[in-house]
Amino acid sequence: MGRAFTVAEAAEAGEMQSALLRLRRTSGLPVVFGGLLSDPRHATIAELSGARTGALRGLVVSAGSGLGGKSIALSRPCAVTDYASARHISHEYDTAVAAEGLRSVLAVPVVVGRQVQGVLYGALREPLTLGDRAFDAATAAARDVEQALAVRDRVRELLLSARERVTAPEVAPGAWEDVREAHLALRALAPRVSDPGLRAELLAVCGRLASASGAPVRQDRRVRLAPREVDVIACVAAGATNASAAGQLGLRPETVKGYLRAAMRKLGAHTRLEAVVAARRAGLLP
Repeated sequence: MGRAFTVAEAAEAGEMQSALLRLRRTSGLPVVFGGLLSDPRHATIAELSGARTGALRGLVVSAGSGLGGKSIALSRPCAVTDYASARHISHEYDTAVAAEGLRSVLAVPVVVGRQVQGVLYGALREPLTLGDRAFDAATAAARDVEQALAVRDRVRELLLSARERVTAPEVAPGAWEDVREAHLALRALAPRVSDPGLRAELLAVCGRLASASGAPVRQDRRVRLAPREVDVIACVAAGATNASAAGQLGLRPETVKGYLRAAMRKLGAHTRLEAVVAARRAGLLP
């Protein structure tokens, strides 16, 4: 699991950086920064945009300390109009904040499963009251990171489960429904993973799951389905309608119908059931 976690951490940094760039663009705040928690009480500022110095980079923020630490401890957004003179926060980080010239600052926690997993900041170099635009943009950016982290957690869970299944000497007949559910869930998550290395690993595990059943596989390997066609057939195999498959895959029902029609044609199938059977025989589904 070591390599997968390293790749996932790189993806998390990319998600944080993208969220901060969106925050800066949508809020109009000239300085944004943030980081994820390394343990339940400490976050490290790892990503910055608009900073003039390196004073904030690598700063470790403790829960309850400073503005960000208060946001982490309370699990809600917090703001000050003038950081240096603010009375309702502690001032352990004044030197770094002053070095960057920040005055008005807001902090928004990143919360996944009721647990704070990071914090985002936006700031001005003037002591001005921050309005709804800034708070709404910061909250939206935090939600973006939360969704990415939720996908990460689900990916880790499914990868661990999938690896256990594909490395087992044999899979009990009654466990194949679990294998198929894991295969479908991984395929549905893959398009939502921004890091190409992690996405490739998910699809590789899907391939191993698809070929692990030991069922007779047709020798004709000329059947080639596009990734989304396999996704749709996997949903159909789980009993999904076009509408429910669209919901799982983030597609429109008409798009699902088009992928299904193309897959059936390639598989030489006339019904949904025939398509599923043919896909399993071709080693495309577990």
